[in-house]
Amino acid sequence: MADDDYSAQLSWQSQSKDNLKVLMDNFSPAQYDRFEAYRRHALPKQAVRKVIQQTLGQQVSQPVAQIVAGFSKVFVGEIIEKARAVQQRRGETGPLSPDHLREAYRLYQEETGRVGSARPLRSKRIFIK
Repeated sequence: MADDDYSAQLSWQSQSKDNLKVLMDNFSPAQYDRFEAYRRHALPKQAVRKVIQQTLGQQVSQPVAQIVAGFSKVFVGEIIEKARAVQQRRGETGPLSPDHLREAYRLYQEETGRVGSARPLRSKRIFIK
């Protein structure tokens, strides 16, 4: 890597850390707790790898499983945030219910279009009663 590229990357990383610090300083205590919980937890890489291999019918490398686990974590985070918004909109408190998750998933599908594979799988539908 050239020196210019390396220094640009270091500068970008430093700026990213500064931006994250500013963001975290402005979190409410509840937001900070949720963010820390989000940061600490990860989907089990072996379980993700197994699901990928069952779905594709072939072996996948560990880096591929890590990438899919990362995207899955973001997806789960988005669904949880939408479910919290649904819960708040309904004036409810306490833990999320399956109904909140179903509504959040419906809203996510409405915003982003089709979720999942290009062809709908017959028996593999999620968040269905």
